[in-house]
This record gives sequence, C-alpha cells and structure tokens, in this order.
Amino acid sequence: MTTPQDATPQGAPTAPSAGVSEHIRAAEHIRVVVADDHPMWRDAVARDLADAGFEVVATADDGRSALARTRATVPDVLVLDLNLPGMGGAQVCAALAAAGVATRILILSASGDHQDVLDAVKAGALGYLVKSAGREEFLAAVRATAAGEPVFTPGLAGLVLGEFRRVKAAGVGTPERPIPELTDRETEILKYVATGMGYREIATTLFLSHRTVQNHVQNIFGKLRMHNRVELVRFAMERGLDLADPT
Repeated sequence: MTTPQDATPQGAPTAPSAGVSEHIRAAEHIRVVVADDHPMWRDAVARDLADAGFEVVATADDGRSALARTRATVPDVLVLDLNLPGMGGAQVCAALAAAGVATRILILSASGDHQDVLDAVKAGALGYLVKSAGREEFLAAVRATAAGEPVFTPGLAGLVLGEFRRVKAAGVGTPERPIPELTDRETEILKYVATGMGYREIATTLFLSHRTVQNHVQNIFGKLRMHNRVELVRFAMERGLDLADPT
C-alpha cells in the first residue's frame, strides 16, 4: 500500500461538496469505527464521515486495536483496511464473527487482489471497496453497509459470484435439495441475497412485493438460526449453491 504524501491522500475522500447536505440526515445515528495504519488516510476518512453526518466513535491504527475498539463500542459499521499490523483485516473479521459482534464490516483497501476479496468475504466482511473509489461512492457504501446491503467495487461482485459457482462445480452441496429446511421460494431468494442483491431488486426480479421478500428473508433467518446477511452469504458459499445470476 502506498503511503499518502498529502494531507488529503490521493484517492481518499475529499472535502464535502455542496450536494452532500441532503445525505446528512440519512447518515445520522450511523456509528462508525475507522481502522487504517496510515494516519493521514485514516484522519481524512474519519473527517469526511463526520462531515457527512456519521458518528465516528473510534479509530484504530492496527488490527488488535480495531478488534478491541469495535468490541467495546459495537458500531453499525467498521471501515477496515486489510493490511493492518499485528492482525490482518481478514483476521479481525473472523474474530468479530466468532465473538458474535453485530457490527457490519466494509473493507476499504488499496488491494483489488481476488484472493484478498474472497478471504475477506469468507471471514465475514459484508462489502469490499478499493481506495480509488470516489468520496460519494465511499459514503454511499457506508450507508448501504449499515443497512445490511453488500457493496463491492464494480467487478468484484462478479468475482464473489464466480467463487460460489466454483464451489458448486467442485461437487459441494446436495443437488436435489441443498437446504431441506427451506421452501423452494426461500431457497431462490437466499440465492439472490447471497449475490448481493437488495430486497427491492429481488422483489422486482421475482415480481413480488418488497414486504413479501422481507418476510421470506426473516423466515430464512429463523429456520437457519442466523442473524444477518453475512452469515447467509457464508452459508450459501459453504453449501455451494448454484446461484441465480441476477443479470
């Protein structure tokens, strides 16, 4: 990762524009921890979040601090760099998942390496954004992550979908009925959820109401004894589901 040279690092979020004001209300009450080992980058990200109306409850400069401060504050979102000293980002994700911390994790990394992306998702990250993303794209990604919607830099969502299909091709899962606990409709919706589609997108694709999709997802959570979309994604990957392609 290249160390930033300016007070506002290249590719980092910049000062808020006039068009940001309408988004501040949507960001209110969203609590965020920012973890990055580059001070100027970390400060710039935290400042932009605060300017946009988010509450930055803590920052961290290494993996162990990120884990400890996230466990202590339980924010809505952890914005996490992968390459942290002491404890890598994927390890932080796994440790938070093992501890049952409800915080949703958005990886913000200089790396677009495919293995890094897959390792982070498998460890529990909900989304993955590279640091070349624009300021508005980043802020929108934090809002979406807080709402439980997976967010990926363009091209990376297809990578995650491809991994599901690779696992399926390797022969993992039961072809006839991979999840006996679920109805056919629930299994279908699970597949779409696992690819990162939002509830409204799923509703439009399947010609269902938004509320009906929400009810199905809640039923899926209950039957599988899960609590969030990250767990569903990991479950689907482990089962090697033959995911529906939403495009």
